[in-house]
Amino acid sequence: MISVVRKAIAYHDRIPTELIRRRNELAVTAHDVWAEACRRKDFAIFRPALEETVEVCRTWAECAGYDGHPYDALLELYEPGNTVANLTPLLGRLRDHIVPLAREVHGRDQPDDEFLAQDFSEEVQMGVAGDLARRIGYNMDQGRLDIALHPFEISFTREDVRLTTWIDRNWLPKSIFTTLHEAGHGIYEQNVDTAYTRTPLATDFILLYAVGGVSFGMHESQARLWENHVGRARSFWEHNFGRLRDAFPEQLAEQTVETFWRAVNRSRPSAKRSFAGELTYDLHTILRTELEKDLIGGTLKVSEVREAWNAMTEEMLGVSVQDDTESVLQDVHWPTGQFGTFCNYTIGNIVAAQLFETATQDDHVQDALDAGDYAPLRNWLTDKIHIHGRRYVRDELLTAATGRPLDPEPYLAHLDRRFEAVYAQ
Repeated sequence: MISVVRKAIAYHDRIPTELIRRRNELAVTAHDVWAEACRRKDFAIFRPALEETVEVCRTWAECAGYDGHPYDALLELYEPGNTVANLTPLLGRLRDHIVPLAREVHGRDQPDDEFLAQDFSEEVQMGVAGDLARRIGYNMDQGRLDIALHPFEISFTREDVRLTTWIDRNWLPKSIFTTLHEAGHGIYEQNVDTAYTRTPLATDFILLYAVGGVSFGMHESQARLWENHVGRARSFWEHNFGRLRDAFPEQLAEQTVETFWRAVNRSRPSAKRSFAGELTYDLHTILRTELEKDLIGGTLKVSEVREAWNAMTEEMLGVSVQDDTESVLQDVHWPTGQFGTFCNYTIGNIVAAQLFETATQDDHVQDALDAGDYAPLRNWLTDKIHIHGRRYVRDELLTAATGRPLDPEPYLAHLDRRFEAVYAQ
């Protein structure tokens, strides 16, 4: 751990104070320009701000230093050890598997999910969301759940870890799965060893904030694991659908565990990342990572990025972009200068599957999940991941827990099984 902290401090020492100031100020001004561009659905308004942001990120990379590609210096901010050299074959493996799988799934008869688009009380949804968060192990005595424009988890100390979610009155899954996702982040932070509070073992020395999770990808893995591997499993709804139907007796009166489970796992292609389901989500992050790499590397101009984005959307997802808010304007990451973080959503998916596969090889963990008891899985994750805080780097932690470093095969096998089951005739 000492070497990791020294490396982080050395990284920061290479960045001039003036560049840090410029980047932080630009994140504010560019965000406001982006918001106006979104309102008017016009990338041209945002383009000059994005050109300046890319130039600042390139300068940052040169100051930080890199051995291979300039994008490596930005990847290091969020997931130490990520490089273009190791990401390219990893993302290529996923893309080659998911694109044909998604096309095949989207060509099948689709589950009915229209009943999920009725009028669902926001107040009742919040009650359901909080109950589900507690059921999987989020401790409300050490946090709280609120509504935000965009959901997030924030940790002040191990004893004060707060969640936000969002509510769509006319789309029930949004609050359910967003809350399970953020609760996964919260459970991670709540279960870091309290002895590490306000120490280097619970502090990110590159981005300079308090966090017990070892990296963005590892943190995302905990959210994805509870959202997808637990929350989208049929067994989860065998034990929880009754409570949901009691909360919305009129809207869900005609539904069963089977129809609800198939509906919330339905996959449909979308140009927007925030609307993507489990099957296609990684195609969105791969698209963004490729574009970022080329922008930072200088092989793609900002003036060309909209056309490149739209072409890749058509190629990978099979859908056409309707306007700039479904394309290059749809994410807040670029306006705020967060180049290098998109790939960590996919890293999280891979790690989640690898951890879940290993954990459920223990019959006690799997039997408990089948019985609606989430404590054994949570305890396994705490013992293997949470309690250690930032004591180890990602692959050290992953190898200790599963016997090997990052491996995409459990994740791809999970997607195959999940969608074969959901779409079985």
